[in-house]
Amino acid sequence: MTGIEGIVPILLTPFNDDMSIDHVSLEREVAATLAAGVHGIGIAIGSEIFKLTTSERCALLRAVSEQVDGKVPLIMNTSAPGTAPAVQLAVEAREAGATRLMIWPPDFFACGADSVINHLRQISDAAQLPIVLQDVPQAPISPTLALRIAEAVPLVDTIKVETQPTVAQLAAMSDAVGERLSILGGAGGGTIVEEFRRGARGTMPFASQAGEFMQIWNCLNAGDVEQAASIVESRILPVSRLGFQSADLFYHVHKALLKQRGVFDTAVVRSPTSLPDSVTVEEIERLVARRH
Repeated sequence: MTGIEGIVPILLTPFNDDMSIDHVSLEREVAATLAAGVHGIGIAIGSEIFKLTTSERCALLRAVSEQVDGKVPLIMNTSAPGTAPAVQLAVEAREAGATRLMIWPPDFFACGADSVINHLRQISDAAQLPIVLQDVPQAPISPTLALRIAEAVPLVDTIKVETQPTVAQLAAMSDAVGERLSILGGAGGGTIVEEFRRGARGTMPFASQAGEFMQIWNCLNAGDVEQAASIVESRILPVSRLGFQSADLFYHVHKALLKQRGVFDTAVVRSPTSLPDSVTVEEIERLVARRH
């Protein structure tokens, strides 16, 4: 198996008050994430890439790539509902410095296994980069399909499991493709301990908690499952419990954590977003205060 393993945080994109990308805060975020000892860095939906223009996506990726400078794999999500735009995004990502791609199947219309494989094959042929499959609720990948993809598209070497229930889905995926693909968890990483027991070789959490997840990962690999679970329960789940309560609240929560640490200058989330109400704002403030 040659796929990616370990803790691969997804960066959050910092914005200035005028909604432009805050490259100074971004540089601090990348530096802090690398300092945590992570095994890779991702730019994906958690980075609000769907709110960026084409030029902004490339500029963001290029800036991160220059700072990472090959120290760890750099994964860029280039998913698109059409094959032609997905190919273009993949090639642009390679040219801007990505060393891996992350892709979920076309999700506008259900198109069948053969079409999904053809879609991924065309992206793979054009970009010539390793691919992390993303199994997401809007475009689920069954274990049977994952195995077919692995056999048909050799550059696909990893799958990130995020369909619910994630623990059961990851266990089924591990049984089916564990010898062919490296399996990562997702969805915030709150079930990393349970996923690890069932064959997961890592997870992709938010970069705001990179340090905590590295502690968890080190405990798991040292056989100290109880300590790993304790960190999840005390440090990860309170954040997830609030962040996943509604819509895109998780952006506001994780950016607040980064602002509290002095990494971000603002906790601005770009439009469209569901602004927290006054009660939720107080809950975020209490959560952040407890992180000191």
